[in-house]
Amino acid sequence: MEINWKKVLIISGVIIALIFTFWYGGNAPGLQGWKIQVAKEGAVKEKEDKEASKDGLEEKDEKEEKKLEEEIEKKKEIKDEKKDNKQVKEKKPEKPGGNEGKLSASEKVQLAKEMAGDSSKGVEKGSKSYSETQGMKIDSKTGKDKYLTDPVPEGKPIPVEPQDVEVTDEVGKATLSVECNTILDNMDWLVSEKVELVPEDGVIYAKKEVEFFKGESVFDVLLREMKGAKIHMEFSGTPIYNSIYIEGINNLYEFDCGELSGWMYKVNDWFPNYGASRYAVKEGDVIEWVYTCDLGADVGGFDAMGGK
Repeated sequence: MEINWKKVLIISGVIIALIFTFWYGGNAPGLQGWKIQVAKEGAVKEKEDKEASKDGLEEKDEKEEKKLEEEIEKKKEIKDEKKDNKQVKEKKPEKPGGNEGKLSASEKVQLAKEMAGDSSKGVEKGSKSYSETQGMKIDSKTGKDKYLTDPVPEGKPIPVEPQDVEVTDEVGKATLSVECNTILDNMDWLVSEKVELVPEDGVIYAKKEVEFFKGESVFDVLLREMKGAKIHMEFSGTPIYNSIYIEGINNLYEFDCGELSGWMYKVNDWFPNYGASRYAVKEGDVIEWVYTCDLGADVGGFDAMGGK
């Protein structure tokens, strides 16, 4: 039997064409499976990417929201703090500045009490019996001496009268300092043209050992040392108290930092209830001149002249 190769070839070609059409036409299960798998994996990956992106955005939003809340809370705390400070400041009694002299003596005392709680740690109550035994003559009616000085506390020196004192050549040593650091806490009360006169640390004359002659007063020592250091000083006499009053040091005067301000002195941590020209310096005395803005309350010497 003779094979018709022409027919065989034609049939084979047809079969191959059918197979090719079936396979690459998209009906082959293997090919469909691959396409479906790839599509599924692509969809899953796209979904995961979207979810990851969403989670990232949500996390970012949460962080930003938390940060914003923290900032709001911080601003609220700052605002509350400012409000509290404002309230404290508002509660602080207003202190008149400048040499206006609008307050009476009793009003000044009352204002000082309100501002500093009647601080008088450097002031002690005087003892009439002790003062009299030391030679101080107390008027039974006034309870003071003829220069309106209250009795001094036990153990403290009584005032001497400058006209009765004899200064000798005997030399002694004491310590002297002059400070105005209380002004640093009350710069808003200081008259504007005096701001540059206040040292950064409030020290006008640093603590120093100085010499004095027996019979000299605290005033004598201050006057000599201020002249030697070329530091301005102004004073005036007050006959009613038989004493010298210190008006200004380093061009800082009374009333420059409020109507309750001025210069005070203490010796060995005690604020004498009499003027510096009536205090006789002794060997080893520690003399401190301090500027008060609260009638002595801010330096521990409230109402020193009242003999508390």
